[in-house]
Amino acid sequence: MATQYYEGVGRRKASTARVRLFPGGTGNIVINDKPADEYMPREGDLMGLLMPLVIVGQERAYDVTVHVNGGGVSGQRDAIKLGIARALLEVDEGMRPTLKAQGFLTRDARVKERKKPGLKRARKAPTYTKR
Repeated sequence: MATQYYEGVGRRKASTARVRLFPGGTGNIVINDKPADEYMPREGDLMGLLMPLVIVGQERAYDVTVHVNGGGVSGQRDAIKLGIARALLEVDEGMRPTLKAQGFLTRDARVKERKKPGLKRARKAPTYTKR
């Protein structure tokens, strides 16, 4: 692989992804030292994380390597997607209007709400019994 790369960091829920785009690639994607289709076998996950590349028409122009940790499958997928979009901005700032219009540059700040004392979950109260 080439030594020159563009890097972007994406976060979602408890997941953090460090994405590197290597120009002049063939579209090869490696996530945590595994092929992407092996790391994310669920149908639609791989297409979901590649959407920023597809929107700008660069899906085969870069090799992508990702180091992601924390969270679950969907949190990791969305963190990688944000990381790819941010790395594309380092390549060419002119892609910003296209990526922003599709919502790929917005960090989704929703996280799990903490459990409160006396409740079963964050908001679910125990069943009321009269006797």
